[in-house]
Amino acid sequence: MSAKTKIVVLHMKELIYTGIFAVLGILLVLLLVYMFSPDKDEESRETMKYVAGVYTSSIIFNDKTVDVEVVVDENKINSISLVNLDETVTAMYPLMQPALDNLKEQIYKNQSTDNLSYSDDNQYTSMVLIHAIDDALEKAAAAPETEAE
Repeated sequence: MSAKTKIVVLHMKELIYTGIFAVLGILLVLLLVYMFSPDKDEESRETMKYVAGVYTSSIIFNDKTVDVEVVVDENKINSISLVNLDETVTAMYPLMQPALDNLKEQIYKNQSTDNLSYSDDNQYTSMVLIHAIDDALEKAAAAPETEAE
């Protein structure tokens, strides 16, 4: 049995070219992974509940208009108030402000107008206010992504 020794001769140029092509191949794979991975901006936009701002909804009582103003940031209802509240409206509908105060506490706590409780004394006033708050929150709702950029 004779052992034949094989000698492999590698040229330095071939080693350098192979190393360069291997590095370029790895960089290409990393670039493709980076380009086609989901962006973190898209994920944060999906969790955004509202478009930050001040939104109003109107309630009409006879000839007088009362605006319900809702201030929101991206994920939270910050404040709810009555704007343009006339003295005649307050005199004719004295339960409006107490009903709104009761609803505000619950909305701030739950961050939603679902499952609110109100007394039988101001049931209809509360329902009108909840409807106006819902209208303002619909205006504030973050629209699904429709960018063409």
